[in-house]
Amino acid sequence: MSDNKFGKLMNQNLMNDLREKFAFLNYDPDYGERLFFDNSGGSLRLKEAIKVKERIDLLPDCPERYHQRATDFNDIIHKGTNDIMHVMFGAKSGSLITDLTASQTMYKMVSTIIENVEGTNAVTTNIEHPSAYDSLEFYCKKNNKEFRVAKANIETGFVNPEVIAEQIDKDTILLSVIASSNISGNIMNLKDIIAAAKKKNPDIYIIVDAVQHMPHGTLNVEELGIDGANFAPYKYMASRGIGFAYVSDRLSKLPHQKLLAKDDNVWELGSPTPSLYASMSAVIDYVCWLGEYDAKEGLSRRELYLKGMEKIVLHERALLHRLLEGSDKIKGLRHMDNIEVFVDYPDLTKRDLIVAIGIKGKDNEQLRKNYQDKGVTVYERVNSSVYSKRILEAIGLTGAIRVSPLHCHTEEDIDKFLRITKELSETQ
Repeated sequence: MSDNKFGKLMNQNLMNDLREKFAFLNYDPDYGERLFFDNSGGSLRLKEAIKVKERIDLLPDCPERYHQRATDFNDIIHKGTNDIMHVMFGAKSGSLITDLTASQTMYKMVSTIIENVEGTNAVTTNIEHPSAYDSLEFYCKKNNKEFRVAKANIETGFVNPEVIAEQIDKDTILLSVIASSNISGNIMNLKDIIAAAKKKNPDIYIIVDAVQHMPHGTLNVEELGIDGANFAPYKYMASRGIGFAYVSDRLSKLPHQKLLAKDDNVWELGSPTPSLYASMSAVIDYVCWLGEYDAKEGLSRRELYLKGMEKIVLHERALLHRLLEGSDKIKGLRHMDNIEVFVDYPDLTKRDLIVAIGIKGKDNEQLRKNYQDKGVTVYERVNSSVYSKRILEAIGLTGAIRVSPLHCHTEEDIDKFLRITKELSETQ
């Protein structure tokens, strides 16, 4: 991945083509024009990812049959599995977990490890999503294991590898750590975190919550030594209704819920839904199309995916730089009066396209409504929410407006948001 510290915008022809592939990019079909900057809550949809789901769902056939349509469905499931495991996660082995949500796949992974591996404790951090944090605490209490929490650096928002390592010993069963923060967008240094953890205990299991990060970056699970990683298609331009997770071979060998006659590497219970695999494959097709746009011939699907993601990363980094620094047209968030940019880490190569802000003297819930009135969708994270309280307080906040654009947005979209933010900061 390129280390271009200020990013690089995609060329205009490519932007024109890709923006046509998104549904309701600049407007809501019922409520009119809007700027959708809440992609961390549920991203803008690729038209094809939704259309292919509908086309398949209209068919009555079951994949566990032998006629032609059933064969087609099994081909779709196989392609989707390969796309997620090998193209997205770079895995050459391992298995795929499916469930209704990414949070449920997290509970499956955590319970399987905690209930079947010898040891006395498990470790996570205080900036984890509740599905990761709570599942670990729940199964530790249920199985009489010590629940240990490494604290984030309150100034930077990162969790330092040595702070995590301090919590780990030879009896630690599991480390669960987020790939990037869903408040600040900070990308955790997984390579050093995992290396530090395995130095203390080579047999430790590693689970990564990749829900926030996968639409904005890449993760090679085998190179990093990860045993489990989940993500949510609805935050990655595809459909709601399913969560996916990679699990390593050694995790699959542990006793887990499955049909007894099936192999250890099979986690599905019941017939998989082909349309949801097809929806995710449509997203991966799209990322590969981005990679193919100006690439040499003969690249593998994995290589095209990585090139496509590099375009996304660099474009989003350029948008992040403009959002923070502005241009000759308008000041950026860092330079506006009355604007606070929280946990504003200066190295943009270590951040996804998420910014947490506040306007001095303004209530965040009211501010979200003010943005909505001006046609901008953002989200307030406040410590009255069970989803946000612990994470916010871990980095010294009581609340923030989370701003999360996507790579299909433009400099003009960023400037429009900045103009509206400036207006709101100047009103009583």
